[in-house]
Amino acid sequence: MTPAPLVILDEIDSTNAEARRLAEAGELGPRWIVARRQTAGRGRRGRAWIDKPGNLAATLLIRVQGTAREAAQTTFIAALAVADLMDVFVSPALVSIKWPNDVLLDGRKASGILVESGPHPAGGLWLAVGIGVNLTHAPEGTESVSGAIADSLRADLTFAPPVEAAAEILAETFAVWWGRWQTLGFEPVLDAWTSRLTGLNGPCTVRLDHETIEGLAEGVEPDGALRLRLADGSARLISAGDVFFSAAPRSGGV
Repeated sequence: MTPAPLVILDEIDSTNAEARRLAEAGELGPRWIVARRQTAGRGRRGRAWIDKPGNLAATLLIRVQGTAREAAQTTFIAALAVADLMDVFVSPALVSIKWPNDVLLDGRKASGILVESGPHPAGGLWLAVGIGVNLTHAPEGTESVSGAIADSLRADLTFAPPVEAAAEILAETFAVWWGRWQTLGFEPVLDAWTSRLTGLNGPCTVRLDHETIEGLAEGVEPDGALRLRLADGSARLISAGDVFFSAAPRSGGV
C-alpha cells in the first residue's frame, strides 16, 4: 500500500466525525484527514480528547472487505505505525505499547487511538482510524501504564516535528504495516506489536463497563485479546477495556 494522500485542515470538530460523514456520503478513501485543531475530539469509551496547538490529530478513512473482527486488527497496525513514528524522533528504547493500543514514551502515554467502522454504501466496511499524538503538549488527566502523567515528544526533543511532517511520516509507517497485514496476515503484525508490549507477566487491573477485575496479565491470544489469570486460577480473555498494570486505576482522560 502506498501512503494515502493527506488533507490538512486548520480546524474541524473531529477528524473521525469527518471521516464518517465522508464515508456515509460515498467517499471510498483511502484518505488521511489531519487537523491542526479539533474542537470536539473523542477518545475511547466516549471520552473527550483534548487537543492543543502543535499536536497531531489524524484519521485515515479507508474501505475494507471482510468482517468487523478482521477490521478490529487495524488498531494493532495503528499502534505500530505510531511507535515507528516516534522512533524517528526519540530513542526506540523509550517507545513501548500498553495493551491494546496506547503508545508510551518512557512509560507515559503519548498517543491515543480510536478505530470506528460502519457499513459503506458501496459495500464492505468503512474504517475511521483515528490517531492523536502528543507532539508538543501532554493533556492533563491522562493515564499511563502505572497511573503517571502523560508525556509529549517535546520533553525529549529540542523542538517537536511540525504537524505536517509528523502526518507524512505516520502515513508512511501505517502504509508499511497495512501492506504487511494485507500480504502476510495478522501474525507478523501481532509478533511486532507483542515485542513492544509492556506490562505482561505482572499484576493487572482491568476496568470494564460494569465491573473491575484483577489478576496476572499472562499474555495475548492470537487475535490480540489479553489473557488474565484470576486469583481462583481461572483465565479471563479481555478484548476491550481500560487496563492498568501494577497500579490501581485513577479517574482521568483518554
